[in-house]
Amino acid sequence: MTGNQQGLALLLFGVFVAATLAITTWAGRRRHGSPEEFYAGGRLFSPMENGFAIAGDYMSAASFLGISGIIALFGYDGVLYCVGFFVAWLVVLLLVAELVRNCGRFTLADVLAARMGEPPVRIAAGVSSVTVCVLYLVAQMVGAGSLIALLIGETGPRARAWTVIGVGTLMVIFVALGGMRATTWIQIVKAVLLMAGAATLTALVLVRFHGDVDALLSAAARHSGHGRVLAPGLKYGGGWTARLDFISLGLALVLGTAGLPHILSRFYTVPTARAARRSVIWSIGLIGGFYLMTIVLGFGAAAVLGSDTVRSANPAGNTAVPLLALDLGGGAGSTGGTVLFATVAAVAFATILAVVAGITLASSASVAHDLYASLSRRATGTPRSEVAVARIAAVGIGAVAIGLGLLAQDLNVAFLVGLAFAVAASANLPVLLYSLFWRRFTTRGAVWAVYGGLLPAVVLVVLSPVVSGGPEAIFPGVDFHVFPLDNPGLVSVPLGFLAGWLGTVTSPQAAGASGSAAKHTEMEVRALTGAGAA
Repeated sequence: MTGNQQGLALLLFGVFVAATLAITTWAGRRRHGSPEEFYAGGRLFSPMENGFAIAGDYMSAASFLGISGIIALFGYDGVLYCVGFFVAWLVVLLLVAELVRNCGRFTLADVLAARMGEPPVRIAAGVSSVTVCVLYLVAQMVGAGSLIALLIGETGPRARAWTVIGVGTLMVIFVALGGMRATTWIQIVKAVLLMAGAATLTALVLVRFHGDVDALLSAAARHSGHGRVLAPGLKYGGGWTARLDFISLGLALVLGTAGLPHILSRFYTVPTARAARRSVIWSIGLIGGFYLMTIVLGFGAAAVLGSDTVRSANPAGNTAVPLLALDLGGGAGSTGGTVLFATVAAVAFATILAVVAGITLASSASVAHDLYASLSRRATGTPRSEVAVARIAAVGIGAVAIGLGLLAQDLNVAFLVGLAFAVAASANLPVLLYSLFWRRFTTRGAVWAVYGGLLPAVVLVVLSPVVSGGPEAIFPGVDFHVFPLDNPGLVSVPLGFLAGWLGTVTSPQAAGASGSAAKHTEMEVRALTGAGAA
């Protein structure tokens, strides 16, 4: 791209950043300083608005950039991400949405504390939620670094590093000033832009091949470098280890969504449980349509650009969609290509900003509402002090995410999100399901379920090929990996459920579980009827 074309691209990009800052300023002026306003936007959003916001929160850089890139590089094996991310919403719809809305106020720990001993459960849930959020944030940082480096024509580590720092700074501003109200409206705007951008690119890909899907897939196979794109095994077919990794990833994706803190927190922004369920139905329609389009974009990138071009621009494939837009608009030397490229880049960056704002808000809520309130004797129920702690926590969490994002710049963003899903499925989902549906579940069982899933998941990631032992690892120069799978879900998810069961049956409460059963009955009535819900 020439200097003038880069200027146009950066101008379009800057317009969106300015618009999001304006939304944040507008929402910040309307805040009242209460936790309900900061964490849940006053619970004033309609099901349709919240459905768009959920879709905007969920359709992250992993979806728009990472999945399309994996499909462009590995064909059928990349489609698993689309299937896993989408099917996961059936678990949310059938088992989680309404019950969580009725039982909690702002965070996952509120649901658990409805029937458990508050301090130990809140601390465990807070630690788990912050860990999941930080892992998820790292993926968004990596996507932002790859995108802006490509936009300015400088793909070196220095440019990506400064981009990561810039994104981290913006996300802290969004959360600290605007809270949930600003975050929600940014996510709604982003969802509309992302759906429009993906639909436009999908239509252009289909027009390029005259609506002939067979011709599209044939071209993708020819230019893939493998000679095939619809047969499994290009990424997960190198033996039993790769196949087990495939199963592990699928398990994490399908079960992880119901344990993501920033998704659970969205159910508290509507006034009733019925509205929460209707929000999920809206989001399922939007998300399903979007993932169908990402499949077309992934195969379109392979067919139009070729896998070698995608890989040379970014080894993990994170820039496949912007490069596809550049080609579909007329090529690198054309104004149409520049405008389409810049528009897609701005939409992708909007995706990243909206998602990081939602994740940072959820993690700062866990720090202030769960950890601070449980650990500090001075936190005696002063709402403004809790909100102040949440804003400070946003700065600290942003700094941690920036640091980790700088280390993981060469990893695929969809893959990184898969790790966050594995930790959420291992630590948060078992304790949530046990609390909602198992009458004898105890406080010890809840604490053991969280740590029994969280610790193995994190340790197995550290000891996996993702961190060391290979050219694409975070630390390629050393090798201390002993766990053969990239994704720990196959081991850590069952361990989380097992630890929760073991903690319950060995708990002193289990011998005479009448108190636990009574609390479960009370919680069950609240979950199903909404009586006493916030």
